[in-house]
Amino acid sequence: MTAGAADRGAGPRPETGATHALPLVAPALASWAAAIVLLGCSAAAGAVTAVVAAVAAATCWAALMSRPPGARLRTSPRARTPGIRHRARNMRSPGARNVVVGTLACLSATAAIVAFKVHAVTSGPVPGLAARSASVTADVVITDDPRVRPHRGGVVQRDSAVVEARMVSVTSATERFAVDVPIVLFGSGEGWSTLLPSQKVRVRGRLGPAEAGELTAAVLLVRGGPELLGDPSAAQTVAGEVRAGLREASDVLPPGQRGLLPGLVVGDVSRMDDQIRQDFTTAGLSHLTAVSGANLALIAGAVLALARIAGLPLPLRALLMIVAMLGFAVVARPSPSVLRALVMGSIAAVALGAGRPKDGVAVLSATVLGLILFDPGLARQYGFALSVFATGGILVLAPRWRERLAERMPMLAAEAVAVPAAAQAAVTPVLVLMSGRLDLVAVPANLLAGPAVAPATVLGFAAAVVAPLSMGAAQILVHPAGWAAGWIIVVAEHAAAVPMATIGWPGGLAGLVLLAAAAVTVWAVMRRRAYRRAALALLAGALVAVLVAGPVSSPWPPPGWLLVACDVGQGDALAVSAGPGRAIVIDTGPEPGPVDRCLRDLDVRQVPLMVLTHPHLDHVGGLEGAMRGRAVGAALVSPGRVPERESARVSWRLRARGVPEWVMPPGTRWRFGGAEITVIAPSSDAPRQGPGEGAVANNASIVLLVRWFAPAGGLIGSALLAGDLETESQALLARAGVPSVDVLKVPHHGSRRQDPGFLGATRARAALISVGAVNDYGHPAPLTTQRLGLLGMRVYRTDLSGDLAVTAQEGRLGIVPRKG
Repeated sequence: MTAGAADRGAGPRPETGATHALPLVAPALASWAAAIVLLGCSAAAGAVTAVVAAVAAATCWAALMSRPPGARLRTSPRARTPGIRHRARNMRSPGARNVVVGTLACLSATAAIVAFKVHAVTSGPVPGLAARSASVTADVVITDDPRVRPHRGGVVQRDSAVVEARMVSVTSATERFAVDVPIVLFGSGEGWSTLLPSQKVRVRGRLGPAEAGELTAAVLLVRGGPELLGDPSAAQTVAGEVRAGLREASDVLPPGQRGLLPGLVVGDVSRMDDQIRQDFTTAGLSHLTAVSGANLALIAGAVLALARIAGLPLPLRALLMIVAMLGFAVVARPSPSVLRALVMGSIAAVALGAGRPKDGVAVLSATVLGLILFDPGLARQYGFALSVFATGGILVLAPRWRERLAERMPMLAAEAVAVPAAAQAAVTPVLVLMSGRLDLVAVPANLLAGPAVAPATVLGFAAAVVAPLSMGAAQILVHPAGWAAGWIIVVAEHAAAVPMATIGWPGGLAGLVLLAAAAVTVWAVMRRRAYRRAALALLAGALVAVLVAGPVSSPWPPPGWLLVACDVGQGDALAVSAGPGRAIVIDTGPEPGPVDRCLRDLDVRQVPLMVLTHPHLDHVGGLEGAMRGRAVGAALVSPGRVPERESARVSWRLRARGVPEWVMPPGTRWRFGGAEITVIAPSSDAPRQGPGEGAVANNASIVLLVRWFAPAGGLIGSALLAGDLETESQALLARAGVPSVDVLKVPHHGSRRQDPGFLGATRARAALISVGAVNDYGHPAPLTTQRLGLLGMRVYRTDLSGDLAVTAQEGRLGIVPRKG
């Protein structure tokens, strides 16, 4: 039988996956798009849209029902062949009309629900009070875990909290209202991190308007801490106890693993190291610490495997899987994001496990539609989009890629590569729209970290469940889970250190269009073998240029570097070369990540001496990053202990790492290789002066004189590192005698509080200003930069030039900026 005969005798072809899923995909996408648009419109616009869509749906339905039974469709003379006539019939078939009717009906329902919810949050007393910025007392019920964030600005670290809640009553200066509307609380200080969802609290503060497009009636800027009015529900209490048990069991692990394991298991990142968090973001592994469908699928898969080993019947296996996933949802907190993950994880696990990705797409579409109708606010949440796109990529792309790869490698390896690659490819458009970047190392990083995720999650969850019954048994389970978490940390650290691990990409719609054009181009090129070989050759050449030729042509650090002012934003962090792989670190900036990156680039593995000029956050906040993976001999600290809280935090961190604290008087001197460091100020009995606590701490900054000598003993040059000295201490130093230097690290980020006599006495030829590109302090002050210029100093700024290196070339000092 010929191919043509076979086609003629085969009858109607079965529907494709796309056709099979279309009745649900189209309504889901339409509802999602409608919610995105209408959330930014008035309630009236949503109501009008609902009515118009309902009328259109009714019209289409009436037209479909009025069609005489058995009526034949007319086709054009061109559509005489069977294939063309079959396609024309499909386009005008009742099935296609049903899709249109269903899409319009879902669109109408979505618009109506959005209109109702928008009306609820834009009318009533709370929006009116928010418009007047009224001060109120409110009773609220917490609806999600407080998101506590370390505050990196200012002179000390003050944790702030963002809490989603429902306001049940509000009292202004003259009236009291019983309400039921969603709000967002912004608080600071103590008492927020221990709150549990379902707990009722009383707060006082000032109302403000909510952000446009959010289903929130107002935001409340809370003054003081929350006042507890009730206990959380039984489910939330159990969840809190289990999570606390996992944290306690994890205390036997090293610090990095101790903070990461609860994040991998139940999304608890309260103790996660800031540097590890940043490495995860750069490596594209942040999703591992957010409760997702993958967590639920792993738990369900482990329960299913145990049920199979036990020989349980299929219905009982399914029941145990449901119980396990529900139990996990309770432990991870039944917030909207966790419930969404419960649904998404179930879809991906069941569909892939059953080998029916086409049915999975239909179920995914139904789930998206149901969630949008239940909570239209999800439509504008990037987390929702990432979940949907990742699940869709696994269902649609992964099976095809797995089959292609299986022709060249074992099936297990093919699936291990296809699943993370498909998920990453699917979420890339969302990431571009969200952050304007491409994570080039995300796929290999996920591929390497993937094998450790399952044991870490399953064993960690088992430890969490066992901890309330036996802490000893839980700690036994935690150890292998910690090893798996440690491997993930190693992968993240090395992936983040890869050159061009993340590259910038235009954000917004322009970035999406450019990404689509690039994807089409790559697809067209890779379809032909000759083009594919040429593209791979060009890619290999580009990698060589970036990884080899780039560092050779523009090396960093420059040869002969003596001092580097690291670009750490609004803060100070400097490194003085003390020989190969060694440096004296002066201050650590506001956050761990930037200073660790700078020291990595300088290949600093040992820090024989660390100097913390004064305990302000922008100088000591990155202490963990500076010490990470490096041996630190001792820390020189200021005799001034103001502010006390931040000073105590620094002392605690140094003790935890076994680093001794030193307080040395002026005149103390060290020699490290060709660098000689001398303490100039302050003395322990120096007067504490300044307008306010911040100025007092600044005036107690450690001031260092650094001099560099050639191997033969001749002086190459010198620098004065003046911390955050302000005018009072600068004037004292000027009267006592300021050494003449070649380079001045300008005090206090170039603020206005500079003593002209002090600046002039240094006789410096170059001035380094460590300052953030975006800061609220007006640093550097134009008056200061003008004054430095008039004194004959050339000004270099980290906000404009990045890292700044002082180098020695042919016995003379030079300044090499990293950029510009």
